[in-house]
Amino acid sequence: MRQTTTLTLLLLFLFLPSYAQKRRTASSKPPAATRASEIGKTAVVVDERLSVLRKDPSLFSESVHRIQRGRTVRIQDVREADGVTFYKVTVPPKYYGWVQADALFGPYREADEARLAKLVVASNGFEKIEITKQFLALYPKSDLRPGILLLYGDLIEEAALKLTKDANSRLKRDEMTASGAPLHSYFLNFNMLDRYRKEGIIFLFEPKARAYHYDGAAWSEIVQSFPKSSEAPEAKKRLDALAAKMGTVSLN
Repeated sequence: MRQTTTLTLLLLFLFLPSYAQKRRTASSKPPAATRASEIGKTAVVVDERLSVLRKDPSLFSESVHRIQRGRTVRIQDVREADGVTFYKVTVPPKYYGWVQADALFGPYREADEARLAKLVVASNGFEKIEITKQFLALYPKSDLRPGILLLYGDLIEEAALKLTKDANSRLKRDEMTASGAPLHSYFLNFNMLDRYRKEGIIFLFEPKARAYHYDGAAWSEIVQSFPKSSEAPEAKKRLDALAAKMGTVSLN
């Protein structure tokens, strides 16, 4: 699976140059028409490393709040300062201020699709799962969607392997037996699943192997919505393997 994931990443890189050609030529100060077109648009915070909300449009201005990944903001104004672009934004329910434009992504900027795809490839750990989910939410009609979906499913199944190891080392059979509660309920209440649940990710539990598995939603979408894509056969293999592990029949 790791080899396939690596292949998926390479395929993404092959697509990205054509997207990158659409990137707008940077200038020290964008024309007024460009600035005006951004005002009133909504955007999503993805790069938390740059998402400090400030009182004024300057990297040296007092910080108000760091906006969390996934938050939606509305752009009110645009300024250039300290070599970067700042957006004046409102952050419901109570914050407002200036944030570096590079922290935000949205369909209103043509180059953002390729920029976010590159960030997906470059990120790692749980953050990679979060950023991949943001790509899928922001660009439902992207040509890269089948590849991103395959990558997303592989990342979650790899996480399931680690969660399986962690749960089996932390959940003690004697303690579980003593309470009288079903064994599978302990595994499905395991606290390390919480952050995945917040992302809408569902893990199945196979009691004989005491193992978690991704429910395969991303792979199913590939098979159902992109049956002629190069990723569809790979997604079908993963769904068949999942069905075999869970002792069920694949419906895809």
